[in-house]
Amino acid sequence: MTDPVLELLRSRPDLAELAAFPFNFDVDRAHHVEEVHLASGATLEPIAGDDTGGTYFLSGGTAVLHASSDGYASLVADSVGDALQMLVRLPWWCEELSAGMDEEALLDAVRRADEEAREEFAPELDEQRAALISGLGLPDRSLAELFALSESATRRTEPEHVLLNSQELCAYRLEEPYRQCLRDVVLAPGREALELMRCGDPGVLTETAADPVLRAGVLRAAHHDRRAGDLPLLRALLEQEDSARTEWYEERWRAAVLVASHGRDEDVALLRSATDGQVTDGAGAVEWARAAEAGRGGPGAAPEDEFTWIELAHRQGRVEHARIALIRLLDDTGPDPDRLRRLSRALERIGDHAQAARAQFNLLSLQDTGWDRASEAYVLARLERLRGDLAAAGRALGRARAAVGADGTAPDGTVEQWHRRGLGRLVTEQHLELTLAAVEAGDTELARTTAAHARLLLDTIAAESAKKLSELSTRAKWAVAALRPHDG
Repeated sequence: MTDPVLELLRSRPDLAELAAFPFNFDVDRAHHVEEVHLASGATLEPIAGDDTGGTYFLSGGTAVLHASSDGYASLVADSVGDALQMLVRLPWWCEELSAGMDEEALLDAVRRADEEAREEFAPELDEQRAALISGLGLPDRSLAELFALSESATRRTEPEHVLLNSQELCAYRLEEPYRQCLRDVVLAPGREALELMRCGDPGVLTETAADPVLRAGVLRAAHHDRRAGDLPLLRALLEQEDSARTEWYEERWRAAVLVASHGRDEDVALLRSATDGQVTDGAGAVEWARAAEAGRGGPGAAPEDEFTWIELAHRQGRVEHARIALIRLLDDTGPDPDRLRRLSRALERIGDHAQAARAQFNLLSLQDTGWDRASEAYVLARLERLRGDLAAAGRALGRARAAVGADGTAPDGTVEQWHRRGLGRLVTEQHLELTLAAVEAGDTELARTTAAHARLLLDTIAAESAKKLSELSTRAKWAVAALRPHDG
C-alpha cells in the first residue's frame, strides 16, 4: 500500500514543490547515484532526493532511509509522514540541535536557524512551512518528541536497514554513536537471567541450565561482573556444562575458571572432571584459574574478540546482527589472510555466500604458493556457485587448475602430487557440482566446458578419490548427455 503522504506529494505538484524547496525532499529526484540494496534483502524503493546527491528510500515498504552521496546511510523515520515532519520542523539548516535539549532549547535553536534561513535563501519560510504541514495533514508534535523519534530511528538502522553497494557489496557507513554494540545485544538475555538468578529465582536457574545458548550468555555476563555470591549458581552451570560436554568447549572452560577462582575444596571433584584432571585440590584450583586467564588478558579482562559475539548472535538466532557485524568487519579488513579466512567461513556459515565470496576473493589474491592458490580458489568456486554466479565459479576453477598445472601450464613446484591428495578430489568435485548447476541454469556452454575439465581431472586424480566421486560424476555425465546437440 502506498504511503498516503507520499501519494499526496506525487499527486500534488504544489506540495511537492514546497517539499523540494526549501525542505530538500524532492520527489522528482527519486534516483540514487549507484545501484544499492538492503543487506537484509527487504524491499528498497527510491522516493526522493536532496540537492547534495543524497536519496530517500522506502526501506522494507514503510520506513524512510536516507543515503548520502558520500557513503553514509541511516534510518530517518518509520513513515514518510514522520520523515516530512522532521524535515519541515527540524530542517537541515538547524545544525545546533543535540540530544539533551528540552523543548524550549530546541525551539530557540530552530528560531535562530530559521532567521538565518529567511535572510539567506527562504524569505517566505513561515508561509511555506505552514502550507506544507497543512497540505500534508501533518499532526502537531512537540520538537522534543520529533527529535527523540529521529534519534530512535537512527539507532535502529542496524541491522534491518543497512544499505549495500550492489556491485562491491560494501556497507554504507553509520556514524559511530548510532552503531549497535553487538556485545551488549547478545549479552542482554544473559545479564537479565543472571540478575534474576541472583535474586533467587529458581525457575530461571532451571531454564538457564537447560539452555546451552542462554548458559553461554550468563557465563559471559558473570565473567564480566563477578560477585562472591555467584558461586552456587556458577557451580550448577558448570555441572551442566560438564555433563552435557557440547561442542562449545569455551563455555565449560569459562564456567570452570569462575568456579575454580573461589578455591573451594568441595568443588575439586567437579573441577577435576571439567578440566580433565588439571585441578586436583582447592589451592591448585585458584592457581589454575589464574594461569588459565593469564593468556587471555588476566582476571576481569575481556578475552573475546568480535567473532565471539558474532558466533553467539548466530546461536541466538540473531542472523542479521551477525551478518552486519561480519560485513562491517570485512569492509574494515585489509590484506590480512587469517582474518579474511575467518570472515569467509563465518559468512558462509550464516548463509551469506555473496559476502563470503567477497572475503574469499580477497583472500585468494594474497596466496603465494600454487597449493594455497588452488586450495582457496576451489573454495571461492564453491561460494560463487552457491551465490548463483556460475561464470565467476568457472573462473575460480580456472585459477585452481592453473595453480596446480592441470590446465597444461607448468606449476610453480609447490603442488607436486596434488592429484593424489585431497586437493585433487576437492577441485574435481567442484567441477562436477558446477557442471550440474550450469545444466540446471541452462548454461550449456559452461556445462560442457566444465564437464570436459572434470573428465580430465577424474583421469588424473587418485583412483580412490575418483571412486568417491563416482555417483556425482555419473549424475554430471548424464546431465550433460541429456543436453540437445544444438544447445549452446
